[in-house]
Amino acid sequence: QVQFVESGGGLVQPGGSLRLSCAASGIRFSLSNMGWYRQAPGKERELVASITRRGTGNYGDSVKGRFTISRDKDKNMVNLQMNSLKPEDTAVYYCNTHLPMIGYWGQGTQVTVSS
Repeated sequence: QVQFVESGGGLVQPGGSLRLSCAASGIRFSLSNMGWYRQAPGKERELVASITRRGTGNYGDSVKGRFTISRDKDKNMVNLQMNSLKPEDTAVYYCNTHLPMIGYWGQGTQVTVSS
């Protein structure tokens, strides 16, 4: 069965850093483009960053220069290093394939940026 398990969220002050991790199972990970999404209260879920099966990263305009996406082929994991965090980054963060598998969203991990 397809499963995505996110971890690493927490409370951090503006300007701080967090590293999120996602363990994927039930997919052909080496053949899949992966993505990190986020959703804040009252807003639609948005794609934050994606990474191809070859390791090429792409980023939303709001996080370019601050976030870095990576993948670990041996562990079937995708990570998101978040630096220089801003209050507007506060959201629940989810991972999925880049073209998401609807119905297989995990619980996500909460990121709160506040002083």
